[in-house]
Amino acid sequence: MKQSALAVDPSKDATGENFPVGSFLLPAALRPHVARFYAFAREADDIADAHHLPPQEKISRLNAYAETLQTGNGPVSTAVRLKLSLDETGVTPRHALDLISAFQQDAVKQRYANWGELMDYCNRSASPVGRYLLDLHGEDPSGYAASDMLCNALQVINHLQDCGKDYREMDRVYLPMDWISGHGTQVEALASPHLTGQMRAVLNRCLDETRSLLLRAKPLPKQCKSKRLGAESAVILTLAERLVDALSSDDPLARRVVFSKPRMALISLGALFRFALT
Repeated sequence: MKQSALAVDPSKDATGENFPVGSFLLPAALRPHVARFYAFAREADDIADAHHLPPQEKISRLNAYAETLQTGNGPVSTAVRLKLSLDETGVTPRHALDLISAFQQDAVKQRYANWGELMDYCNRSASPVGRYLLDLHGEDPSGYAASDMLCNALQVINHLQDCGKDYREMDRVYLPMDWISGHGTQVEALASPHLTGQMRAVLNRCLDETRSLLLRAKPLPKQCKSKRLGAESAVILTLAERLVDALSSDDPLARRVVFSKPRMALISLGALFRFALT
């Protein structure tokens, strides 16, 4: 798919994600719409992370993404295509606009004072993705609560996987600053090749909170009227739980804690089997 005029070189595509993006589990008729939403979000996120762009240029470009999405006219081809998709499916643009709000925050905000601030960011950078999928499948908005918990947990997992890289490359730290100082350490410890004992304690606290989010997300698969979306949710929930376990024993500063494709497939099959039995 051709890049929009204001886009930057992509940092990754759907094949590099931790979790399924519009996988075969979703209805075939809806996958192209999911792909349009993903392409829009990926381009906008790449702008927020672009090292060579000053903050105000990032915000200006992201404003163009929002304006094009709302009007259907402008230099952002992914926004034009998403607007057509949203008009066809009847899904609100609010979810995509919330993502833009979070990416604009990324352009200027480097630190998060506490867990509450981080969750406010996740409510705009992660929750809208789940809400979009629920709306696209015609699900009841009552499912937002569990979906938000799952999506926010996925975002925190991603932050923990990339905590060293984010600090070294962008001086961006998503770990709560009050927990960092409370455990007697500083953000500079994220530049180390291995976790210190103090920084491990900070990560463990984040993982404990993430487990709590995942616990509150557990009702989601069975809440979905769409069996396919329920199955996708069950797979993602299980993968998230396994990654939390891996992050609690592995060192994300030494290497990015990810699963191989065969292991992801095995975990996914187990999740589908359990979902089918319940």
